[in-house]
Amino acid sequence: MVRGSFGGKLFDAANVIFLVLITLLTLYPFWDSLIVSITPIQESLSSSIHLYPQSITFEAYTYILGLKQLWVSYKVSVIVTVLGTLISMIATLLAAYALSKKQLPGGRIIMFAIVFTMMFGGGIIPNYLVVKQLGIINSMWAMMIPAAIQTYNLILMRSFFSSVPESLEESARIDGCNDFGILLRIIVPLSMPAIATISLFYAVSKWNEFFTAVMYVTDKEIWPLQLFLRSMLIDNEAAFQSGGDSPFLLGQSIKMATIMISTIPVMLIYPFFQRYFVQGVTLGAVKE
Repeated sequence: MVRGSFGGKLFDAANVIFLVLITLLTLYPFWDSLIVSITPIQESLSSSIHLYPQSITFEAYTYILGLKQLWVSYKVSVIVTVLGTLISMIATLLAAYALSKKQLPGGRIIMFAIVFTMMFGGGIIPNYLVVKQLGIINSMWAMMIPAAIQTYNLILMRSFFSSVPESLEESARIDGCNDFGILLRIIVPLSMPAIATISLFYAVSKWNEFFTAVMYVTDKEIWPLQLFLRSMLIDNEAAFQSGGDSPFLLGQSIKMATIMISTIPVMLIYPFFQRYFVQGVTLGAVKE
């Protein structure tokens, strides 16, 4: 199709319209949550479609932000996200660098065993027993150590490391650099786009940590944000079912406000790393 022809222009117009519709369909759930979170209860219940608020109230946010447990959970989630991402990246970098070496004894067998875990797992009970034996039940380590390495991220990083020319490492060895020196002084600086991308993958995963927290954490003092939000939604639903005294708890505003509070931090960080996602799509791709 010749660009600039009538057919080309028609295709471009149809493509733009299609992408705009997809964008609107994707953004509407978030927009609906935002509108309901700042809409009075009676107005939000009067319609199932919310395009714009007729009146605005911040009662839901005032209520939630006034809860001490929210800030405790926020602190836990920040610690788990920052420290957990650091631990995961260190472990992933070291493992990926070693596995990218063809001369590693048993490298193929080790890689097969790692990939095998993507299809088959030990199960919930064996995982729980391992975490219990490690003595990290009811601690923040339970949300960081068991899932420190994600197999998919390890494979991406290994593939990226394998694409680095061996001549660079050979030159460094001639200059007396050891493996750790090569990794820190050569491989890591060359791999910053890959490291930034996978770090963001890990950070989003740690920020949304829920299942491991449900499994291994019962102490409210180390609840992550997602467990706090789950508790809020359950309490809200219980108040609705029992016809509680507080009409505020009967509306959808508090539910949507809790969702917005957990979503906005990631949305604010994402634009700074957006360009790395484009590069991350091609991580591990075959280069000619």
